[in-house]
Amino acid sequence: MKKIDVVSRKTIWLGIAAFFVVLSLIFIFTRGFNLGVEFVGGSEILVRAEGNMVEQDLRQALNEVSSDFATARVTRVRSVGDPAGVVKFSVTVSKTFDADEKLKIVEELGKKLEAKGFKAEVVSFNETGGTAAEEIRRLTWRAILITLVAILAYITLRFNFIFGVGAIAALTHDVLVTLGFFSMFKYEINVPAVAALLTLLGYSLNNTIVIYDRVRENMKRFKGKDIPTLINDSVNQVLRRTINTSLTTFIVVFVLLLFAGNTIKPFAFGLSVGVIVGTYSSIFVAVPLVMRWLRYR
Repeated sequence: MKKIDVVSRKTIWLGIAAFFVVLSLIFIFTRGFNLGVEFVGGSEILVRAEGNMVEQDLRQALNEVSSDFATARVTRVRSVGDPAGVVKFSVTVSKTFDADEKLKIVEELGKKLEAKGFKAEVVSFNETGGTAAEEIRRLTWRAILITLVAILAYITLRFNFIFGVGAIAALTHDVLVTLGFFSMFKYEINVPAVAALLTLLGYSLNNTIVIYDRVRENMKRFKGKDIPTLINDSVNQVLRRTINTSLTTFIVVFVLLLFAGNTIKPFAFGLSVGVIVGTYSSIFVAVPLVMRWLRYR
């Protein structure tokens, strides 16, 4: 494999990373996120039907039942093992209903769909209140923050504080760019999406630690060696391993993205983007940021 020059072109590598961070922030602040019911509150209805019913059929029936569903999001849910001729749809709306309203919606929806020639039933009718949604958002950010602080402490103890700063900078880049892609393509951010972000932190950190370990090992073996050369050699020594691991992981999660149901798609999308972004940051963000300190320590 051809050697790459991380050090002498560090301005280019960091510039590319900065560009995607800025681009992601622009999308995040201008387009926002497509937040799931867990984070904004509301109701989620799972409808099971037989025949060739499509999203538009269900949407029309919902609008006939209540004007509250005018802005509802209707998506088909594909699950492994579903019988032939059976379709499922997820309906999410930013409104909660009391017990009587739920019962009326279930009954009326069944009648409307039956009148259209479809045999359908409401499998589940779940809701998340505003207070619960706010609590979930708070706990999500707390989990990410605690993870980053724990990573900084771990890297500081294992290597030193500057290495920790480099790792946190790379991970922050990973999270922001991945969130930017969620905003760009309007993928729903739900609990599986948050799980993907936390998984990404661990995956990217592992790549970074492998490189840091090789840098530290070579510093002990080749004392007095020119730091830029040592860093380039260290990165290239683990480059094949890093790319092979990332490529095989990406293939798996990308296949999952193509064939998984709608509930899992945000998880697969987050990891598909995250594997690429995390691999880049481990090599071209985390390493250049600690190079100057190593050179002049």
